[in-house]
Amino acid sequence: MQGGIHAIVSHGNILRNAILQHVRVVSPVMRSLVFARHESTSAAQMEEHGFESTKISDVLKAKGKGADGSWLWCTTDDTVYDAVKSMTNHNVGALVVVKPKEQNAIAGIITERDYLRKIIVQGRSSKSTKVGDIMTEENKLITVTPDTKVLKAMQLMTDNRIRHIPVVDNKGMVGMVSIGDVVRAVVSEHRDELDRLNAYIQGGY
Repeated sequence: MQGGIHAIVSHGNILRNAILQHVRVVSPVMRSLVFARHESTSAAQMEEHGFESTKISDVLKAKGKGADGSWLWCTTDDTVYDAVKSMTNHNVGALVVVKPKEQNAIAGIITERDYLRKIIVQGRSSKSTKVGDIMTEENKLITVTPDTKVLKAMQLMTDNRIRHIPVVDNKGMVGMVSIGDVVRAVVSEHRDELDRLNAYIQGGY
């Protein structure tokens, strides 16, 4: 899956051509005309209609406030057991970690991977281990902003091999997205782009 995602991010032009090749064009002559017409489309037009323009803010809106763990958090003093229980109850794979009594002060993040690698594999007790002992600390935390493009977020996640990324603005934490959220957004965007290209070929632009 990682390789497939990386291919989408690294080879946008190949994907664009692949989309065009899925348009029903019968003869080589007609195919050439379609490509010529597509290439003549102005950058401003394509930007207006949003190719690769979906932002993280759009992903958060689609998730809904408080949905799918966007606002779930725990503190550094909570036990790993309680944190994992919260993940299970809310069907999420990560929690933002905040400092005790400071909900807006991000201390780090704890994920399913942290639990597996630092508790299960090492034979430690989740009930006696604090979240602060196994979390990824804030100074090592990779974040995005609501204005970050989804393809940029995907690039960050695949390059750093992470599956969850907090979303922050100048006021603090505003949500969290997973690699699944980002992939769905990219797939949806390219599906929309295919529809736009079909409309353009048929004279809709």
